[in-house]
Amino acid sequence: MIKFLDIQKITGSFEPQLSAAISRVVNSGWYLLGEEVSAFEKEYASYIGVKHCIGVANGLDALRLIFKAWIETGEMKEGDEVIVPANTYIASILAITDNRLKPVLAEPDMTTYNLDLSLVEKHITPRTKAIMVVHLYGKACWSEGLERLAAKHRLRIVEDNAQAAGAIWCDKPGVAGNESPDGRRTGSLGDAAGNSFYPGKNLGALGDGGAVTTNDDELARVVRALANYGSTKKYVNDYQGLNSRLDEIQATALRIKLPRLDEDNRRRRQIAMYYHNHIKTPGIILPCAYDADNIEKNLSHVYHLFVIRHPERDRLQRYLTENGIQTLIHYPIPPHKQLAYREWNGLVFPLTEQIHSEVLSLPVSQVMEDEESERVAEAINNFR
Repeated sequence: MIKFLDIQKITGSFEPQLSAAISRVVNSGWYLLGEEVSAFEKEYASYIGVKHCIGVANGLDALRLIFKAWIETGEMKEGDEVIVPANTYIASILAITDNRLKPVLAEPDMTTYNLDLSLVEKHITPRTKAIMVVHLYGKACWSEGLERLAAKHRLRIVEDNAQAAGAIWCDKPGVAGNESPDGRRTGSLGDAAGNSFYPGKNLGALGDGGAVTTNDDELARVVRALANYGSTKKYVNDYQGLNSRLDEIQATALRIKLPRLDEDNRRRRQIAMYYHNHIKTPGIILPCAYDADNIEKNLSHVYHLFVIRHPERDRLQRYLTENGIQTLIHYPIPPHKQLAYREWNGLVFPLTEQIHSEVLSLPVSQVMEDEESERVAEAINNFR
């Protein structure tokens, strides 16, 4: 069986350094708000290219805390609107509604599956206060036009960077990421970003973990307080906060993994390039790649997921399972069709619904062997 994601093998690839680092933390007797978290925050902020990184319990909390902080500072209030892609994972939307803000769903671009930036302006109303871009599946979603639009309407931009750690956006078409001095990493593009270190992510902890990244000094200060019971000083609470903290063991695991992230992402792009150049089955729609022969150098996509589409997705998935290839669906039900948002169930978003009915994620990871990607491509090419 070719696993969709062999987390055990990924973890093992960081040994013995990983176990040694964890043992050091265990033996230190200090497990929260210590030196490992502080060091990771500095290292991740430097890597992303921002002034501030605040470690929190998970990616959802990172997004929740950003909006909560803006409410505390008076930039937003209950009922304000946030434009968000309709086809995102539900966490993006939960972060908005949890703060009693109103999500305004917008259709995606069918070639990238990211928010169709050309549609954003028509959704702006006097109540709109922010745009959330989701770098879905690991592909950077950004443009200079988006920056101008946000400035024109005085809107905040929040990045859901849960799936794209390490991706680089460049404003020069045809130039790959850090081959240009103008390249900027996702997580540093907007006013603030929510990052996830769930174990299955490209930069994954050994449990839940997340971070807020930002260049905004005041936002960083309030987020840090809110994540620690609303406290800036022990037993002094300035806000009605949460308990959402990255622990020392997760931080030390992330510190071991971070230096290899770019290399791990490069390996993912190698596999993606192989898939692009060898999967030839009619009816299969591969992820957007403007130059399939140079995917390895296109740093704007880190291939957290390699997502194909097929009108008979379920039959294709059963076929691959029967041939010893594990796949997953990201995601089978769009947010507006979930019972959690039953008031939206009657809404119609044709593109979003088509995507959710056709997408299938193939195995891809930094520890995947060449012969495994060859078997996947061969099996798909034999699908009839």
